Amino acid sequence: MHSVNMKIYLIGFMGSGKSHWGRKLSDSLNIPFFDLDDVIVFREGKPITEIFAEKGEEYFRLLEKDTLINLTENHDDFVISSGGGTPCFFGNIDYMKEHGKVIWLNTATPVLIDRLLKEKKHRPLLKDIPDEEMKSFIIKKLHDRKMYYEQAHLALHEEELSLDQIKAAIIHE
Repeated sequence: MHSVNMKIYLIGFMGSGKSHWGRKLSDSLNIPFFDLDDVIVFREGKPITEIFAEKGEEYFRLLEKDTLINLTENHDDFVISSGGGTPCFFGNIDYMKEHGKVIWLNTATPVLIDRLLKEKKHRPLLKDIPDEEMKSFIIKKLHDRKMYYEQAHLALHEEELSLDQIKAAIIHE
């Protein structure tokens, strides 16, 4: 199945399973996996929460774009799990679509809310939001980002996914 230059970008809201499926997919296709946030943390030598706190979101978003371009230009094949906001800034969605296959893991809102409540303290955008306001925060953010996510080459419903389905979808796209 492996063809020349297979670049796969996974997009979707935080908690939608991008890192989970990205690792599985990269193992299965035998190509490198990059979690965009992890690469940024490694480059900056500090957690994303700290980057946000010290330098602000715009600095982070520029760093994110730079890292995205860097990985894309320096590797022929990969699976990249992007940050939840990655496709929404600086034309990143267009850039990704131009350079590879973009897959949106479209996870049901109740599933996202459930997952994110459990891992809230590790999420810079969520850690200060009271539990009772999480649901409306997530719904609003999702609403704002959906127009970007919907531009993906492929939308897959994460809850019913299997590795074979993802691979089949990539081939058929």
